[in-house]
Amino acid sequence: MTDTKTALLDSAERAARTRGIDGFSFADLSLEVGIRKPSIHYHFATKGTLTLALVQRYRIQMDVACVDIDSANPTGGARIAALVAVYRQALNGGTSLCLCVALSASRESLPAEVITQIGLYRQTMITWLVDAFAAGQSDGSITDLRAPQDEAPATLSLLEGAQLSARAAEDVAIFDAATRLLLARVS
Repeated sequence: MTDTKTALLDSAERAARTRGIDGFSFADLSLEVGIRKPSIHYHFATKGTLTLALVQRYRIQMDVACVDIDSANPTGGARIAALVAVYRQALNGGTSLCLCVALSASRESLPAEVITQIGLYRQTMITWLVDAFAAGQSDGSITDLRAPQDEAPATLSLLEGAQLSARAAEDVAIFDAATRLLLARVS
């Protein structure tokens, strides 16, 4: 059985990914998790502390996902394709977003420490992408590749923007169309 704190984080993450950070309240969480609203404050004093815990947990999950991608995919091209699949899956058919993409859309509602954590997440992803592109350059599994350090931030922006576009239309085909050229370059 899931403990209350984890249940609250799970509920808040689903809400944030589908409705944004401003699209839910502690009252919504109390109804979904089945606890009284004041009990939430025992685990998370404010929505800001809850959001910080969400981003920290998400960063760990994505770090693990990247390690798993690296171990399961021997080429840089396969790693890039696997990351695209992770971002596509996060769309849940066009009804949700990656947590950091969803939170970034509401930046003005976030405490400074959450914004910092999102920045650290993005930097970690860019570093991972640089390594994946460098591996693809070395093993020849990515075509038309000249500068991994330029490809990485462009690719992260592509994935995030493609998610936003697909979510706006609730159509994952938009994500697929946006990432098609990138995926055509990898083998």
